[in-house]
Amino acid sequence: MGKIVAIGGGELKDLDTLPLDKEIVKLTGKQHPVALFIPTASGDAEGYWQTFQKVYRQKLGCKTEVLYLIREKNTKREIENKILEVDLIYVGGGNTLKMLKIWKKQGVDKLLTKAYEQGVVLSGLSAGAICWFRYGCSDSRRFSNPEDASFMKVKGLNLVNLTVSPHHIREKNRDKGLVKLMQKTSGVGIALDDNCALEIVDGNYRMLSSKNGAGAKKIYYSGGKPYSKKIDITEKYSLLSDLMKK
Repeated sequence: MGKIVAIGGGELKDLDTLPLDKEIVKLTGKQHPVALFIPTASGDAEGYWQTFQKVYRQKLGCKTEVLYLIREKNTKREIENKILEVDLIYVGGGNTLKMLKIWKKQGVDKLLTKAYEQGVVLSGLSAGAICWFRYGCSDSRRFSNPEDASFMKVKGLNLVNLTVSPHHIREKNRDKGLVKLMQKTSGVGIALDDNCALEIVDGNYRMLSSKNGAGAKKIYYSGGKPYSKKIDITEKYSLLSDLMKK
């Protein structure tokens, strides 16, 4: 198994998540790792890339690269080289559904899975957090219809058999949305607040926070009833298999 840091939300540009970003870099085991930013979910927003450089290059000492999949046409070899020749990958937030469709069309999903298997640290915020798991609880419909506040189940890369939902401390309807989604979804759902991250390292996990009050919950159904349990923020690792248990 590999390494994942899934951040529930926050402002990268305001250094809201800096303690979590430091942990992502630390997991590479290198002083100046090569960090690849993938901004597909934001439509390859140039400003997002500039922000990533300011944090990961200027603040954290990484060598930074970017992979544009919308504004640039890349060969399969170019995409493969970028993804497999770095130490960490950070996926930005935005439209999860659109991002995953583009990834699948260009074979990026398979390359990211290969990178995971090779030990590349996979990370990201919001859409860039939920994409690594079996399913994500997403509000992607609002990008085509701003009045649509519903949530949908999106199929992620399935590197870990969990359903993950971001922004629970900020978007108050998220709890109800995830509970409703889990009613028809097997396994366990993880509700992540902004400034909270689920860190997974080789079959173990822990919850990290970059702001007081930010946390996470486990949502699941048993005997036809929904249950919600708080997950402790701790430096100690626990077995990932325990997190998956109802």
